[in-house]
Amino acid sequence: MKQFIYRSYWLRRLLASDPGRKRLNQAGKATISLISSVFTTTLILNLLGFEPLLPSIISGIAGLMGIMVVMDDTKEKKQVTTLLLALSAGCGVTLGSLLAWNAILVSALMIAIIFSAFYFSRYGSRYFSLGMIGFFTVYFSSFLKLSPAQFPLFYLAIAIGIIYAFLYNFVIFKDSVQLLKRSMRSFHRQANLTFQLLIEIIKDPETSESRVRKLEYNVRKLREYANNVSTDLSAQDIKGIWPGLTAKQLKLYVFDTAMFVMTLADSLQKLKKDDALEMAELRKLLVQVISTLQAAEVLDQDYKEKNLAEAEYVIRSLQDFINDLFNKQPSQPEGWLYLLRRIEAIAAHVTEGALLIQYSLQAIDIPDADLEDEAEEDEEDEKEDKGLKPTTKKAIQSLIAGTIAIIVGYLISPIQPYWVLLTTFIVQLGTETVGRTYLKGLERSVGTLIGAVIGFILASLVSGHSTLEVILLFAVIFLAFYLLTVSYTIMSLFITMLIAFMYDLILGGISIELLGARVIDTIAGGAIALGVSAFIYPTKTMDKVSEAFTDYLNELESYVNQYIQSLKRPTGVKDLAGLAFELDGKIQTIEDESKPVLQGPGARKYSGLPRWITIFTAINYYAKHLVASSYQKNFYYPKEVSSVFLSVEEKFTHNIQVLTKMIETDEWAGTMYDLQEEREKIERFAPDYQENQGDLVHHLYYIWKINQSLLMMGEHMGVDKRK
Repeated sequence: MKQFIYRSYWLRRLLASDPGRKRLNQAGKATISLISSVFTTTLILNLLGFEPLLPSIISGIAGLMGIMVVMDDTKEKKQVTTLLLALSAGCGVTLGSLLAWNAILVSALMIAIIFSAFYFSRYGSRYFSLGMIGFFTVYFSSFLKLSPAQFPLFYLAIAIGIIYAFLYNFVIFKDSVQLLKRSMRSFHRQANLTFQLLIEIIKDPETSESRVRKLEYNVRKLREYANNVSTDLSAQDIKGIWPGLTAKQLKLYVFDTAMFVMTLADSLQKLKKDDALEMAELRKLLVQVISTLQAAEVLDQDYKEKNLAEAEYVIRSLQDFINDLFNKQPSQPEGWLYLLRRIEAIAAHVTEGALLIQYSLQAIDIPDADLEDEAEEDEEDEKEDKGLKPTTKKAIQSLIAGTIAIIVGYLISPIQPYWVLLTTFIVQLGTETVGRTYLKGLERSVGTLIGAVIGFILASLVSGHSTLEVILLFAVIFLAFYLLTVSYTIMSLFITMLIAFMYDLILGGISIELLGARVIDTIAGGAIALGVSAFIYPTKTMDKVSEAFTDYLNELESYVNQYIQSLKRPTGVKDLAGLAFELDGKIQTIEDESKPVLQGPGARKYSGLPRWITIFTAINYYAKHLVASSYQKNFYYPKEVSSVFLSVEEKFTHNIQVLTKMIETDEWAGTMYDLQEEREKIERFAPDYQENQGDLVHHLYYIWKINQSLLMMGEHMGVDKRK
């Protein structure tokens, strides 16, 4: 079976997708919770002799939202929030029903809930979760116009839904431990998949464009998986799965493996271009290194020790081969030799990390200071916002948008006036900038339009076949939440299909006019959310993009300075792997915040933005190499070099500050340094790598590359440079 999986690219691609099966896990739990809630409520109410349809719908909503809307940062907080959802839902049913006689009161209640959800979220996500379920239960109960005599049935239905959500979230499916284990398995599958592509490219004399594109895609996926694993890591989870390991060990191993793949992928084309891969011995050694790492089952208790031992042997052979090449060109080694040196260094890191993990799993004591488990605490000082807090701004926006939405809703559809408000509320969720609001409103409108057409056709075809309709209803719910993070448009499509099936079940039929009204309501709601975000305390998209750029630069300054300082310490630089993952996350933030600009109507106006993103991505690649390509501890350097470190730190910090100020103010902020003088001193006075005293030229190479990229940005902004 393993051989079959190993040979099939698409099967390996499928198994590696959805790292940790997070989407499957979340969507599956939500759907199972909904199904369990609906059928249990239906069964109990049938036994008691009551009509079960409407309470079952509310029960399903409670079971679904008990999974999807709980977003607290600890398990204990999540448990409390889940139980409190029952109270909020009960209040929503009660108030929505009691006020159903007066549309103005119901409207005021809904707007008050939305305002409170946004405003009080400053104190924690719990308040937002409670507001969401409160809003939806008010919406449904005001539509159903329940009598007080029906309240106990709906309270029971809500209790059943929340109990199932609690059971599935915290008792039956214990996410944290198994999720991390599955994330690591997905990471290894993706790494091995990419290793195989690298082997094929090395062996192939002529590399096809399709294979290169496939490799680039898989390298990007591996980067995503590495970031996923880094996010999921926590000391408690590790101890539960792999006793003896620390979070730092695993994080470093994942980082080095991902960087080894990225470095190889970037280097192979250069090596081929320089005819370096014409050497059969080099091709053989590179393939052997990759193959041995591919075969190593690092986190398996029954791993084959010979694989890592063989990897060590092959890497030493590669190191000797590279040293021979350097010795043949002592005066001016060719550039591709340094690429080989970096490949060998990172391969050695991966093997060393894998061996240390295996020693730890087998409870073998290794006297290495790097194995000390240090608590990693995020000590980010929150900056006090001048003026209104973002949550207050969003609350005020929701208040104004909600009022407009209610008025527009009554003008469009007096019978169903709240759908515009519902859409406005949903579009405002998670959309801090005008651009994001525009993009989300557009995606929701397009998804709703397509979903209405497909939903009407399917609902018409299966109308009268209740069992089939219920099965399809549950299927589209699962698909909607499974694809939520993949495509908001597709998610909206499935949600609209869900509404079509529900209308057919509840009303006994579906009409194109009814679904058409929902499409119009959705477009109106998205337009209202966009209009309010653009004129009431607007946050411009480019302001947010600029903030993401400066945030990255500030983190980069700290990271590079810590790297330089680490060259003076005996422990080396490997403690910085966690910070490298944080930089990766900030690059992702830049890409996310830039998406509305690049895909929106103002793309031409900001035509230089893609170039900036490319430069920042390159800087991030160089920054990660500072750690990944480092292979030396206990550096020795003469006094002439010691003073250079301080100068590099000062000038690098100055360059970052100049760029940051110019991005923030769009005003000239001074000149920048090219660090050429410092580089020449390092290359003149640093010990040679053959002296076993630390190859400083190698270890500082990417600092020069980072600074060159910063100068490129500065030149684009009109900044002069000096030595």
